[in-house]
Amino acid sequence: MLVSYSSSSEDESVCFTVQRKRSSNVTCHGEGSRFGKRTKVEAVNSDVSNEQNKESLPEGEHGRLPVPDTVLHMFREEPWVDDSANHGGRLRSFQHEPGNWATYVFLPYTPDEVFLELLDEMTALARSLDVPLTRAEEFHISLSKTVVLRHHWIQPFVQSIRSSMADSKGFFCLAQRLNVYSNSDKTRTFLGLEISIGHAQLVELTKVIDRTMEEFRLTTFYQNPSFHVSLGWCVGDQIAQLKSACLPQLQNLLDHHEEGPFRLGIHCHELRCKTGNKVFSILLQ
Repeated sequence: MLVSYSSSSEDESVCFTVQRKRSSNVTCHGEGSRFGKRTKVEAVNSDVSNEQNKESLPEGEHGRLPVPDTVLHMFREEPWVDDSANHGGRLRSFQHEPGNWATYVFLPYTPDEVFLELLDEMTALARSLDVPLTRAEEFHISLSKTVVLRHHWIQPFVQSIRSSMADSKGFFCLAQRLNVYSNSDKTRTFLGLEISIGHAQLVELTKVIDRTMEEFRLTTFYQNPSFHVSLGWCVGDQIAQLKSACLPQLQNLLDHHEEGPFRLGIHCHELRCKTGNKVFSILLQ
């Protein structure tokens, strides 16, 4: 008689499979039970404990730890306070907002010693006539209004102007007559030298810049611009006072300069775009 016996490996495999199926339906808790099943009393006590923990937390924050105050205040921005006393009483044309960059395009002028000495004489003469004229710190011919750019617009904006100026050529400007100007909201009045030679070329540049302004939906330049180099400024609307009190005397000072009538000549070969504290240079041919 022949008897068939299963191998030991088969027995072990069957036993392991059965044991795994049994253990998959058992949660191992408690030390007294063979398979670690919780009793009904233990389950009820555990549920009651969880409900008490939930009630101790604020509504909507179950399972969350409170955020420390130091972290909450880490990225809070302080409100901007514009103090005109910090910059000679000048007021902003628009409210400062984080991420907004005041931007304008211009042709720079680097003054020489003769120009600065003459400007000091003009400032002193204006003050002697009760006109509080403050000498300008930088000198240029504006080719755009001051507009607001978002930070991520800066590079595309400059690149657009740079590309549009690829065929523009340099030229010469001359200014010799004084004129009085003011900003749009009449918070400042300016004394400037008006451009007489080179006006047509400046108009063509502003037309090119205006196309970029329109592309970014920004304000374009004036319809009939009076291009000039600002020499000094006063706080508030001082147009009438400047024109009546001292403009003839200041023009006489220029016309009878010790070296002859003063004429301001500017070689325009470089365009600049200033946005915030960044200045981009664009060379003309």
